[in-house]
Amino acid sequence: MESVDFLVVGCGPAGATAAREAARAGLETVVLEKDAVVGAKRVCAAGLRPGFCETFDLPRSVVHCDTPRLALFDIDGAEHEIVFGPGHTSTREELDGTMALLAQAEGAQIRTQALFRSIESHGNRSIVEYADRIAGERRQISARHVFIARGATALAGENWGDGLMTTLQYRVYLDRRAAEIAYRTLELHYYHAQDGRVLVAWMFPKRDHLAIGLGLLGKLPGAELRVELDAFTERVRRRLYPDARVVEVKTEGHLLYGGWPLPGAGDGGSMIGGTAAGLVDATNGEGIFEAAMSGRLAAAAIAAYRAFPARATAHYARDLAERFARRLSHRVKLMRFLERRPLRYGMLFEQLASSRHFSDALQKEDHERTIGARLQLYVQALRFALRAARA
Repeated sequence: MESVDFLVVGCGPAGATAAREAARAGLETVVLEKDAVVGAKRVCAAGLRPGFCETFDLPRSVVHCDTPRLALFDIDGAEHEIVFGPGHTSTREELDGTMALLAQAEGAQIRTQALFRSIESHGNRSIVEYADRIAGERRQISARHVFIARGATALAGENWGDGLMTTLQYRVYLDRRAAEIAYRTLELHYYHAQDGRVLVAWMFPKRDHLAIGLGLLGKLPGAELRVELDAFTERVRRRLYPDARVVEVKTEGHLLYGGWPLPGAGDGGSMIGGTAAGLVDATNGEGIFEAAMSGRLAAAAIAAYRAFPARATAHYARDLAERFARRLSHRVKLMRFLERRPLRYGMLFEQLASSRHFSDALQKEDHERTIGARLQLYVQALRFALRAARA
């Protein structure tokens, strides 16, 4: 049986970062990726937080647009502007593909069309079985450490009410540029679907197209989801490209996640990262930064405890919880609070737009906030809670 130090399942931002940094640390690393082309089937608006490329040592070539402006649209369609960053946009095939190439450059071996099937613990090692769809065979690998980063599809067996979202996105290609403000703005819209549930919709600019999509918690038949997206796309067209001709539209559908971080991040020598661990900001559906950082934390834990997989997993789980559990849980609570009375969206967006300090503090991670920023956040949160309670 083939034997390696470190086996990664999934080559998204979590898996590619883990593979790159573990291989750089000298671990023999293999990545199993189910698709033929890394990133080719990822449905994601791919908004990157300010400094993402610098944080993970990525070339600026993956960035399509710099977006210093966040436009939040409340339940009544009112727009609230927040200036930040700037953030960046990319596509998942370009981002994930670049990260995979960098992992390979460090010595990681990436096997495409390798479909994960099962994992079993055998003493101090894990046995992973996968389907090699190129050779048409089942194969097994023995690994001391395993990092599972299979995205939202890994959660498909869970209860739909626990945070899984159905999504649909169009890539809209135009014969001319849209309004210039479109290429400087990330748009997030929160409004009622026809069945009364709150939709989260987006428009993110890319180098050669606009990514226009939406999603909602739970299931919605594809035909109904398309009706909702067609209506939203028409709203975007009237504002941003009324005189342009649509040359091509590519349709993408997938599962995303907007629920609680999973309470367990691993067992024995197996770690879970990225969306598979529930590391997604429930307010906007983005989790690329959290995914990549989970890969970094996994690689660091394995490098520190190479011969002790259980200790590495425990160290990783502790670091992951300290880094993300509190903030991401607060985001879920906030979304549930807003959804109960959707008028609260406008109240929060108005408050964010009127206070740069509040919006800055809310965007930072816990460990990044100064004492002053934390005080500002508590004061503004109390103000919002009092206003929202009367809504």
